[in-house]
Amino acid sequence: MLTLDDFDFDLPGELIAQHPTGERTASRLLQVKGSALADQRFSALPGLLAAGDLLVFNDTRVIRARLLGRKESGGQIEVLIERIVDSRHAVAQIRASKSPKAGSRIVLEEAICLTVEGRSGEHGEFFALQLADDSPERGADEGDLWTLIERHGRLPLPPYITHPAGVDDEARYQTVFARHPGAVAAPTAGLHFDAALLAQIAQCGVEVAWLTLHVGAGTFQPVRVHHVAEHRMHAERFAIPQATIAAIARTRARGGKIVAVGTTSLRALEAAAQRGELRAGPAETDIFITPGYEFRVVDRLITNFHLPRSTLLMLVSAFAGVDAIRCAYRHAIAERYRFFSYGDAMLLTRGSA
Repeated sequence: MLTLDDFDFDLPGELIAQHPTGERTASRLLQVKGSALADQRFSALPGLLAAGDLLVFNDTRVIRARLLGRKESGGQIEVLIERIVDSRHAVAQIRASKSPKAGSRIVLEEAICLTVEGRSGEHGEFFALQLADDSPERGADEGDLWTLIERHGRLPLPPYITHPAGVDDEARYQTVFARHPGAVAAPTAGLHFDAALLAQIAQCGVEVAWLTLHVGAGTFQPVRVHHVAEHRMHAERFAIPQATIAAIARTRARGGKIVAVGTTSLRALEAAAQRGELRAGPAETDIFITPGYEFRVVDRLITNFHLPRSTLLMLVSAFAGVDAIRCAYRHAIAERYRFFSYGDAMLLTRGSA
């Protein structure tokens, strides 16, 4: 039985990237196929793909989900929106010296007044919030949570990035193709692409397709159980257009490979194929991919390096093989690759492919 210890490794703190590279495509790329490793530059990606392949991107957009404020008692709080349910309701994490009680009110950024409806989540780690009728900016045109959070919120950089979000982060912690707002963390594999690289990929005869998975705050939640099989994932919303289903079918027919850009794209595709046939449309998934999982859709994966003991490290171990990932991570540390959201990337081939 797999345990957290099977997915642990020592990472020197200085390898955690605090800032992006000067250009999006300037990061490094470790190509992994079984025990074979090759050090590349991300700009070399078009040459590592074949005409007829299909890249599938997540076009979610990060919202300004981090807000500071106070409780009715005056105590300071920090709120990280998990998801906006509708124009008046949201689910969020709250950091405070004492957690707010159900029925109490909080004021965020001196502009948004919310009522705490109670706890939610399997472990009660989230709070259900409702926009109060007397919120300072409630009005006919600007009184919905989407508008208020985008106006007053802050970019939610991951907890391992130690500086406050600045102007550079506003641009670089967002993909160049971000369209649909709703994520509270970036689909970081997509951060390496710019318009010129996308054009070059198209010129090589590689097709592209899109889906949307809104990454939730639960992506940074630690695994709290020792035995991996006992962990339960937070549900995330996704939508796959019919055009993407058709592109996958065309790629299969011509013998090309399905290349997921990021673990979020992979999770959405695999979740949509859980009942056999790949299905279009909106859905939610709490799919938990660990070694032994049988992949149905994705052949290759572009992804960054992930946190020790994390569900994403388990996912890539399932995809490329536990031993292959251990070897790749040892190599990456020895060669001083940069880790996590602003770090370098890997190009993985599925273990059985």
